[in-house]
Amino acid sequence: MKCYAFHFMPFGHLEEGYREKYGSAWVTYSNRNWDPAVGHDLYRQYIDELVYAAELGFDGVCVNEHHQTAYSMMPSPNVIASALVARTDTAKVAILGNAIPLRNDPLRVAEEVAMLDNMSGGRIISGFIRGIGAEYHSHGINPADSRERFWEAHDLILKAWTEDGPFAWEGKYYNYRHVNVWPRPFQQPHPDVWFPSTGSPETVIAAAERGYTYVQVFTPMLQTVKVFDQYRDASLKAGRPDPDKRLAWHGVVYAAGSDAQAEDEFWPHMDMYFNELFVNPIHRLFPVNYMSEQTLEAVLELRGNMALERRRFDELVGARTAIVGSVDTVIGMLEEVHDTLGFEHLIANIHLGGLGEDKTKANIRHLATEVFPKIRDRRSARDRDMANEA
Repeated sequence: MKCYAFHFMPFGHLEEGYREKYGSAWVTYSNRNWDPAVGHDLYRQYIDELVYAAELGFDGVCVNEHHQTAYSMMPSPNVIASALVARTDTAKVAILGNAIPLRNDPLRVAEEVAMLDNMSGGRIISGFIRGIGAEYHSHGINPADSRERFWEAHDLILKAWTEDGPFAWEGKYYNYRHVNVWPRPFQQPHPDVWFPSTGSPETVIAAAERGYTYVQVFTPMLQTVKVFDQYRDASLKAGRPDPDKRLAWHGVVYAAGSDAQAEDEFWPHMDMYFNELFVNPIHRLFPVNYMSEQTLEAVLELRGNMALERRRFDELVGARTAIVGSVDTVIGMLEEVHDTLGFEHLIANIHLGGLGEDKTKANIRHLATEVFPKIRDRRSARDRDMANEA
């Protein structure tokens, strides 16, 4: 198993009463609440935390993209990835991911990721996402075009990375007389492509058919079983063996000296994330035609109504959306999740909300020195059962 540290880089200093005034921390939450001195300190803190994880032996560090929201300070994940490339030596730097339908120039994404791959000596993982519904409000892009824009941008980027240029591209959304990416990626034929998702069947099947690593994000364990089995079935039908090697589970992981200490330290920040920072009005989270009716039903079945339902600590931990407790408790929960799901890549959210640097680094240290050594080399129950059947 490979272990990665993930960070949302939130701006957790929210205006009192902001929900009543603005509705959510997305789109309409005024940027007059931005404090540049605080933001400067937070960028320094957050980058230091990921570098610390790399220094302690995490296999990779992960960033992602969100826009016009206190939920995340990373409208450009490639900028943060550049800072991480410069300060790390061996850890993968995973961009999970670039929201390519939101870009009017996806060729710029191809160029930036290729630059990062060369600068890092081939350590980049390139995730592609559609972006959540609220970001189509922020960018003024028709959500009904989201999936078509995604696939055209995806196909353009992959061709730009792998085919000799210059060549012309004439598409529905993007047109170029000369596509001639310089530099080309360090990794050949291109960096690993990962698809993070909340469980859209179209995304799951597309990742499986292309041999991409699929990342399931913040979903209860038992619901994730269905998604991973769908990926496995689609992979094998497409003639791609060993699908478990291309499955990633993304959840919150926090370890402390005892279960009570972990809950006391971390719940206020889990509460801020799940019940404040993420919350969107339903029309922003799922704008009309952003998803098909069938996909929306599937996502809501997996994760519930994320815009309206208030999450509790016991519910999140009980569902294994969050793994929180003493070192021994965290090891036991991760073994249970790994046995149930059988993934290769563990993506641990090492920070939420307004968690301070000391506690975040203590969590990273617990995970790197006490938790991961116990689980890295283990075989899941699925692996053992398949070996016995063989």
